[in-house]
Amino acid sequence: VYRGSVKDFQGFDANQDAEALYNAMKGFGSDKEAILDLITSRSNKQRVEICQAYKALYGKDLIGDLKYELTGKFERLIVSLMRPPAYGDAKEIKDAISGIGTDEKCLIEILASRTNQEIHDLVAAYKDAYQRDLEADVVGDTSGHFKKMLVVLLQGAREEDDVVSEDLVQQDAKDLLEAGELKWGTDEAQFIYILGRRSRQHLRLVFDEYLKIAGKPIERSIRGELSGDFEKLMLAVVKCIRSTAEYFAERLYKAMKGLGTRDNTLIRIMVSRSEIDMLDIREVFRTKYEKSLYNMIKEDTSGEYKKALLKLCGGDDDAAGEFFPEAAQVAYRMWELSAVKVELRGTVQPAGDFNDDGDAQVLRKAMKGLGTDEGAIIEVLTKRSNAQRQQILKAYKAHYGRDLMADLKSELSGSLAKLILGLMLTPAQYDAKQLRKAVEGAGTDESVLIEIMATRNNQEIRAINEAYQEAYHKSLEDDLSSDTSGHFKRILVSLALGNRDEGPENPTQAHEDAKKLADVSSNDSSDSLETRFLSILCTRSYPHLRRVFQEFIKMTNHDVENAIKKRMSGDVRDAFVAIVRSVKNKPAFFADKLYKSMKGAGTDERTLTRIMVSRSEIDLFNIRGEFIDLFDKSLHHMIEKDTSGDYRKALLALCGGED
Repeated sequence: VYRGSVKDFQGFDANQDAEALYNAMKGFGSDKEAILDLITSRSNKQRVEICQAYKALYGKDLIGDLKYELTGKFERLIVSLMRPPAYGDAKEIKDAISGIGTDEKCLIEILASRTNQEIHDLVAAYKDAYQRDLEADVVGDTSGHFKKMLVVLLQGAREEDDVVSEDLVQQDAKDLLEAGELKWGTDEAQFIYILGRRSRQHLRLVFDEYLKIAGKPIERSIRGELSGDFEKLMLAVVKCIRSTAEYFAERLYKAMKGLGTRDNTLIRIMVSRSEIDMLDIREVFRTKYEKSLYNMIKEDTSGEYKKALLKLCGGDDDAAGEFFPEAAQVAYRMWELSAVKVELRGTVQPAGDFNDDGDAQVLRKAMKGLGTDEGAIIEVLTKRSNAQRQQILKAYKAHYGRDLMADLKSELSGSLAKLILGLMLTPAQYDAKQLRKAVEGAGTDESVLIEIMATRNNQEIRAINEAYQEAYHKSLEDDLSSDTSGHFKRILVSLALGNRDEGPENPTQAHEDAKKLADVSSNDSSDSLETRFLSILCTRSYPHLRRVFQEFIKMTNHDVENAIKKRMSGDVRDAFVAIVRSVKNKPAFFADKLYKSMKGAGTDERTLTRIMVSRSEIDLFNIRGEFIDLFDKSLHHMIEKDTSGDYRKALLALCGGED
């Protein structure tokens, strides 16, 4: 199935198009609109024919005339479209290694993503265009393991056999683990051999097997074991093996996000993928970033350059609302990976040689007399488990006849006080307090209700109910009922029961559940869409729901999260999406919440504090891993950059390390 956005133009006439372009550039000025309309609506093969016809009719080089008449980014884009794909890649690589410095990102993008045939065509085109050997030029401009892997990729010798040996898959996964995580130092040659030579189908299975035996994705091990441009190259290879469309969607997003636009990257990808997989890239982009590629280009560029890029993009997925197979495959792969059992780890462990009396004395000394030693308080309380902090509370009371919580409240202030006091509550007390704050007073903080209720297990929910009743002398269910309404209230009340199934998946039932979620034809008001989703998402076990979501993708070619966003709105949509994301990958859900609490102007310290406190002994280590995978920066680094003073010290202590 053709997945490009640019197709052969029906009724094509090379001579007629050559004449139209000549007239558009004749005389004073040029008709840029006519040029972009014509060139972006012809396939590359047809553009090559237009170049030949232009030469035959006018004795002139069309690319030379376009360079003369056009300027800037628009000129670069139009001229790039006129080159055959292999010659376009050759020009990009020549520019990347010419002059002072090397554009390693360009080398990585092209060589990690091209097929064997595309690599062979590139090598031949480079030789033809520059009378030079591409491998020799790359070797002369790079070094170390980075150079070795580039040379392997330049051979275009990746295995293409679809028949996969299960024994070899297991052996390769074991060899990669032993070459990195289990070895003092790293055996880079093993990574180069396996990732540079094995077939795509084989490597996808190797990555799945690696996750099972290592308890972490191969990408995280590469980040920990390799470095520099070699690390970036190997990560790009892994991403392209998993999904080339997803790799390019990410590259396009990074080219446009934030201040400024990386126009060379944007042009290169939009041109090179326009006749290969642009439709897949568009849909993966829409799925991953909740925004269409079309709209991001529209907001980030201008003039004829923008118009030409939008033509190559080929449509706005925000308007169309379609969901293509490649995005479904990406979503399906994510569900499969999420089903692999990974050990959850907190960053705060019980202190060895713990002495509650000694800690109580340190804390009393830190708060006695003029001034407060915040550093000593942070050092003690962030390095003790919650159970140990409860013992310190009792020891402090026994020694000094004082309430440690009251003393801390009196001596500390602001964000630090909220964080330290949060650490002193039991997890259930802390969640109960956050929920109480979310419903009391004018207005309701629905996001807090959703975050807590959608992510806690049965045992945690029951403990919260008890803590809430004890602290506020009323039931959590009553407060949720009186402060919310409609389907949203029903979702929260259902979750507050803490009666979710805890058994394994039931394949037959999962198929039936997926069918119920996919059914949009029911007119029975007692069986509304929201009711059906509630009856399944709020009651089925996590393993079962993962199977339901996989069945849903098989059945509809849609990811269930996208279906929710398309068919629902408001708090109901947000609650169901939170449940789905929690089922899919809870650490990734919290990593996303933490990132959003710190990105942009200002910091949402309430969310930041709540997650750092509540997840520090459960899965904050895993959250750290997901954070760096998702956002290419560490949680430690972002906290360090976005907060200050003693509050920052306490957060970094809970974070537990720099990744």
